[in-house]
Amino acid sequence: MIHTGQTQDLTILRNTSVGIFLGDNEGNDVLLPNKYVPPQHDQGSLLRVFVYRDFEDRQVATTLVPKIRLNGFASLRVFAVDHLGAFMDWGLEKHLMVPFKEQQKKLEEGRWYVTYMMLDEQTDRLVGSTRIDKHLDNSELSVAEGDEVELLVFGRSEMGWSVIVNDKHQGLVHTNDVFMPFSTGDRVTGYVKTVRPDNKLDITLQPIGYDQYNDANTALLAKRLQQYQGFLPLTDKSSPEDIYRVFGISKKAFKKALGALYKERKVRIEEEGIAWIDDAQDAESR
Repeated sequence: MIHTGQTQDLTILRNTSVGIFLGDNEGNDVLLPNKYVPPQHDQGSLLRVFVYRDFEDRQVATTLVPKIRLNGFASLRVFAVDHLGAFMDWGLEKHLMVPFKEQQKKLEEGRWYVTYMMLDEQTDRLVGSTRIDKHLDNSELSVAEGDEVELLVFGRSEMGWSVIVNDKHQGLVHTNDVFMPFSTGDRVTGYVKTVRPDNKLDITLQPIGYDQYNDANTALLAKRLQQYQGFLPLTDKSSPEDIYRVFGISKKAFKKALGALYKERKVRIEEEGIAWIDDAQDAESR
């Protein structure tokens, strides 16, 4: 079948004045308008296209790649708002409509919102929704503690940042685990810190366990040698923002790394910052 909302490999059937028709192996066909027809298009060969419904509600194909996939999430900008709802710019000629009933709050033209795209089974139309919570499911988890996951930030509360985990589950990055610029719509890599008894997920932005601190030690060492000529005006009292700006790690990881290097007698901690010690002999002389 030719499925609305999906990217498919279809066979080039025939040329017409308005474009080329593509078909599946069940006798169905769909028009690819002239403006999307590639220079080389041999009859009988396969062409990868995205299928959706045009302004007249007909199935139509395009070689453009949408900014969001079916049953997936993306941060989209509102192109316009009218009496039917909001229309999102998703990279195609016909904008994706978010009906008022699918808006978590009233959408405003020109602003960006994390959006979910679904197929209305009754009309075979693609529809957007900003009611993100109802499209996430933690009843059966596909992740475990320590797993690396892909995150999309979609909201903020007093506790921290709400994130979509692997386009399936809802998680929370607590405020004290955020050590870098972070805002709604950001896509970042994270790690499952805790799976709670009710299947709620606590997420952290850094690897969990020994490797996290071992990597941080290595990064700290490399930066001493390569960038700061043996001295850095940072200490364990420096702000998390300053630490992240230089190292790309949290203050907690920085303190662990610093402690490990100090125990190995590779650094000297001074009031003004951290000094690199060339070797053990130098350490003893100081």
